[in-house]
Amino acid sequence: MRPPEIMTVSGWADKRRRLSSETSAEVGVWRTSRTPYLKEPMDAFTDPKVRHIVIVASSQVGKSETINNMIGYIIEQDPSSILFVQPTTLDAKEYSKLRIAPMIRDCPTLKKRVADAKSRDSNNTILQKAYPGGILTMCGSTEAHALASKPIRYVFGDERDRWATSAGDEGDPWLLATARQITFYNAKSVEVSTPTVKGASAIEKAYLKGTRERYKSRCPHCGGYHEIVFEDIRFDYNEILTGDDVTYEITSVFYICPECGGVSTEAAMKRAPARWEPENPDAYRLHGTRSFWLSSWVSPWAPWSKTIQMFLDARGDARKMQVVYNTRFGKLWEDRGNLADEGSVLARREDYGKNDDGSDVELPEGVLCLTMGVDTQDDRLEYEVVGYGHFGESWKIRRGILMGRPDADAVWEALDEVLTHVYRFKNGKGLRITRTFVDEGGHFTQEVRQRCRERLKYKVFAIKGRGGDGVPYTSTPKKVNIVVDGRYIGQCWQYEIGVDAGKQRIMDNLRVESPGPNYMHIPARDEYDKRYFNGLMSERLVYKPERKNPWVWDKIPGHERNEPLDMTNYANAAFVSRAPDLDAIEQKLRGTRPKNADPVATAATGPKSSAAEPRKKRASGMEKFYDEW
Repeated sequence: MRPPEIMTVSGWADKRRRLSSETSAEVGVWRTSRTPYLKEPMDAFTDPKVRHIVIVASSQVGKSETINNMIGYIIEQDPSSILFVQPTTLDAKEYSKLRIAPMIRDCPTLKKRVADAKSRDSNNTILQKAYPGGILTMCGSTEAHALASKPIRYVFGDERDRWATSAGDEGDPWLLATARQITFYNAKSVEVSTPTVKGASAIEKAYLKGTRERYKSRCPHCGGYHEIVFEDIRFDYNEILTGDDVTYEITSVFYICPECGGVSTEAAMKRAPARWEPENPDAYRLHGTRSFWLSSWVSPWAPWSKTIQMFLDARGDARKMQVVYNTRFGKLWEDRGNLADEGSVLARREDYGKNDDGSDVELPEGVLCLTMGVDTQDDRLEYEVVGYGHFGESWKIRRGILMGRPDADAVWEALDEVLTHVYRFKNGKGLRITRTFVDEGGHFTQEVRQRCRERLKYKVFAIKGRGGDGVPYTSTPKKVNIVVDGRYIGQCWQYEIGVDAGKQRIMDNLRVESPGPNYMHIPARDEYDKRYFNGLMSERLVYKPERKNPWVWDKIPGHERNEPLDMTNYANAAFVSRAPDLDAIEQKLRGTRPKNADPVATAATGPKSSAAEPRKKRASGMEKFYDEW
């Protein structure tokens, strides 16, 4: 008698699975034919020779539903104990509520087996689902006690690249979890993740030990099979300029076959036959490990135009570009844009020109607004004046060190000379500093606040830096008290700035190598020497996956002084908070100013015009704070 055919995961999903409204835009019956690239990874789960499955995938390809289908299959067809690990306990709870619970509710065969968590005799909770023959336990990667106690046949790990590197003091969470499978001859483990950073990616390491399979589509022209990658995508677009912002309109996107050069549309390539091809097939035979790598180019839910739009919008911003690479291209992020060393930037210094008397020109053409950043130390103030033009282009204008304690009159009087100076172009026209940000951190916080209050007419403000992901670069100022020697002096306005966001902006701009948008100009002057660039490039972004916010700015060994980086950061933040109308300033500098207007003052503030009205309203809204003083 012929034994009954074993149902595969994809077969189970096609017969039993119902997609829920909470998690899917296509509610209803699951169809593997909709995402044919998921059939092979799902069916590998029911292959008795496979013990370990690795899936590296970008967003919007269905990787979470693949896990859900495997779990649903286990509960109905092959019940046993399951451990499902997420990066954090909060992630596990959210996944349980938003994905596991709706799947059980909407699949009748699962609903019969898993008791309602609200029933009186139920053993089920958010993180634990019991069913005949087994139990599904969900937890975060830091919970060592959940990872190293009871025997488990099936282990699932989601978003592996976001896991902690150690579960408390117990060691690697993945090894702890899979160690619980030792008593099961038919154990299986599945780890899934969006890729992150090359060299720091746990899922990449797991993938390389497996069959290393890539999903390849057949060219409609030559019949060759190739993985669809960004390098073979071509697109046309229009740039739309709106004030200082650039937006993009995608007009066409198409694919170029790397073998024959044939041109195909997105629709043609998504309809084309495709297959998984392994680079290391022996891993299946020797270790029972199959590994798959997938990008969103083949997804029915990720239009190519949307991906290209994200790419264009992210240009010039490394953090945004990493998101595009990881979540859309399905590629590891490797930051190849780092400058080799300080000498590379030093070589970019330029001559701003000479005046008729042989002196250096203070302001080169293109500068439309000036701000200043001031860093406070116990024995000095360090300052830098920076000029800004259209589309993020900037010019370093002047920097210096004023020796003296931050509570001494003399050091602030010296700073006043910098504040009140009129910086001039070769033609004699000039600009004043429109806003100055002074760091209040350190041992003289109250004294700095007092000095800023005294210089409010020069738009000098105290700032407080705050690090971390998600902290906005600038925010609305707030009033803070000034208390010197136990005596209440009054209040001043304080800005809080996101220093990490600012540092990323600086590093991104240093990578721009041609004058124009986001380029940073540096004068060929003695104060901009190698020591200055040693400080400007003193920190780097380090990926620490065990942290809640894994990206951390660390000092580079040998770069102990970071004042140039901080001063540039503060000056940039002052410009962003000022939001001047650069078009209007440019008109004034060209001589089209109103009659009897002060050329310097008008250039610094900009005119009132209907085109700039929304921005001017924001600026006017800020000015009401200053008028109170």
